[in-house]
Amino acid sequence: MKQIKPQPMIRQVNYDAVIDSHVPPQNASDKVAIAFVKALRFVADTFFAKRYGHRAVVLETVAAVPGMVGGLWQHLTALRTMRDDEGWIRTLLDEAENERMHLMTFIEIAQPNWFERALIAITQMVFYNFYFFLYLFAPRTAHRVVGYFEEEAVISYTAYLAEVDAGRHENVPAPQIAIDYWQLPSDARLRDVIIAVRADEAEHRDVNHGFVDVMDARKGHKPLATPSVEEPAE
Repeated sequence: MKQIKPQPMIRQVNYDAVIDSHVPPQNASDKVAIAFVKALRFVADTFFAKRYGHRAVVLETVAAVPGMVGGLWQHLTALRTMRDDEGWIRTLLDEAENERMHLMTFIEIAQPNWFERALIAITQMVFYNFYFFLYLFAPRTAHRVVGYFEEEAVISYTAYLAEVDAGRHENVPAPQIAIDYWQLPSDARLRDVIIAVRADEAEHRDVNHGFVDVMDARKGHKPLATPSVEEPAE
């Protein structure tokens, strides 16, 4: 039997990703989604404050769930309805894999203790079940939740980057897993990792908001919200 050799996972950093972008909520679904995400943000800010590395470890566990749930459900739907998935499955599974690599990277950086590892396990169990049923009954809201979640992730990583640049967080060497995955220079530092992760989150933000627009178009509705790009501060 021929042995199958796993291929290494690699990703290019999108340095052209738009960072400051927001889709204003326009209907009840959007308002529920953003309220839920803001509540999660409040909990994260309260519990972790500026311990951004540890915050990333827990939140990336949550972020890695939606893509896998959505990819699974789109796969089953495509089989059941015998139609093409239009690329949704691969996109969502790629998102899940990418978020998992974020988690693996920040585990190397933050070195979570036993309590945080237990919190990861509990958070994953709770959020997986919540998101599965949300996607089952309200997939549009589910994608909007992820879009807003990624907006908050971009904000958090921008703040993390500012802390590193200000010298309040040590700009440690990038872990080898990050260098291999994003094909970073061998002397890459934490700052380079944050920039790469933030660009990924910006892509996931736009993809999930875009999925909502596709769903609205399928129902004959004009997209209710368009991204607004904030002007950089002078």
